[in-house]
Amino acid sequence: MHILPEEIKIEDLQELLQSKIQLSEEQILAVKRNREYLDKKVKSGQTFYGINTGFGSLCNVRVSEEELSQLQENLVKSHACGMGNPVPKELVKLMILLKIKGLSRGYSGIHPDTINRLVYFYNEDILPVVYEQGSLGASGDLAPLAHLSLPLLGLGEVWEGEKIVSAEKVLDKHGLKPLKLQSKEGLALLNGTQFMSAYAAYLLWKSGRLFEDALKIAALSTEAFDAKKEPYLPYIHAIRPHNGQKWAAKNMLQYLEGSQLQEKEKEQVQDPYSFRCIPQVHGASKDAWEHVKQIVETEINSVTDNPIVFEEEDLIVSGGNFHGQPLALTLDYLAIAMAEIGNISERRTYLLISGTRGLPDFLSPNPGLNSGFMIAQYTAASIVSQSKQYCTPASVDSIVSSNGQEDHVSMGANAATKAYKVLKNLQRILAIELLCASQAMDFRDIDKTSLFVKELQSDFRKVVTFNKEDRFLHEDMIKAEEFLNNGIR
Repeated sequence: MHILPEEIKIEDLQELLQSKIQLSEEQILAVKRNREYLDKKVKSGQTFYGINTGFGSLCNVRVSEEELSQLQENLVKSHACGMGNPVPKELVKLMILLKIKGLSRGYSGIHPDTINRLVYFYNEDILPVVYEQGSLGASGDLAPLAHLSLPLLGLGEVWEGEKIVSAEKVLDKHGLKPLKLQSKEGLALLNGTQFMSAYAAYLLWKSGRLFEDALKIAALSTEAFDAKKEPYLPYIHAIRPHNGQKWAAKNMLQYLEGSQLQEKEKEQVQDPYSFRCIPQVHGASKDAWEHVKQIVETEINSVTDNPIVFEEEDLIVSGGNFHGQPLALTLDYLAIAMAEIGNISERRTYLLISGTRGLPDFLSPNPGLNSGFMIAQYTAASIVSQSKQYCTPASVDSIVSSNGQEDHVSMGANAATKAYKVLKNLQRILAIELLCASQAMDFRDIDKTSLFVKELQSDFRKVVTFNKEDRFLHEDMIKAEEFLNNGIR
């Protein structure tokens, strides 16, 4: 059992998602104090947006005290308008974690019973069915968070293993009664950036590992293509000292350390950019990743609902912390950074199959009769181009909603789902480079490469064997992708 951290870091996510959590005494006290203050303010007869008024452009319509609970339930039901594919379960669980984190700060007026029920859902893997489409990324992720919240009321659907079942059935199975939301609670649940930020945090977690794997595969390709290590020497990068560039060059040298293949004289004067500029290209994407990490870690530890309840200042303030612009811009940036790693990877694949540097055409021992890896490169090229298309920025778009009340939106949710597709594409592109680089390496003297490359080749050959003649290559590509799922050691 983990106490919910005061600050969640990206590197904490894997452990947190595999653990049960509980709130600290300080967090519980903050939630209780905030709720008690809100109850007093509501009874005072003052008007507060979304607490005793309608929502959006209906903000000037006053709602009676007797109808406040119904108002919040109506909000959740009416806003559950998601469409498209279900959000992957691990992302739904991350959404719940981040929603708990935001509410636990004690500025949202949530009732302790409600946040405790969310903690129970998280710990028992009661994961609501949420849909990819529906959020404008501005008034919070309204539609996705409404679907996330429906099961609290005994409504909507949840995952039970790989099946989708009614929330009512699952609550009954756990001996739970539907909650009756109090004033402000529907807003606290639906306003927030937890759909966008869950995607962003997940993408950082997964892409960070893929960026490291991409360099390891690039080292294997470097040896297989008989490319030079000189472009990775530290002198070059000391006079253009971008952090990512230095990181990539240093790692490439470590992966190639001890290689006798690097000691022999090369015929070429210099290598193509996809090898020579690995530090510059991979490093720039790494720097982009670090920037996005800073923004996202700030976001996932913030309060992003509305209005915000400040009991110490005696204020209930309607603001715009739910607006997803910080995430929209950075998710677009991260998508581009990931796409570029895929772009340069495919160029190395192309060179490996091109029949140069002493390698056979399409890496087949008997080209002509066999097509070898010809079409694997086609597939990589197709995926690379699709990722480029996904990199059209969502954050430059906006559309007016709610009768003009919400007149600028971030489209951060669309940026999130597009970036997720780029992540999946990147892994597949790298899997194809790994497949081709490993095949090419078998035409070299494996005993003369570095210890790291030798071990990588050996590990991968336990999963995919040398391709002597044409076979059902799709199966090898899937195995290579699964190999990357576990991360290169």
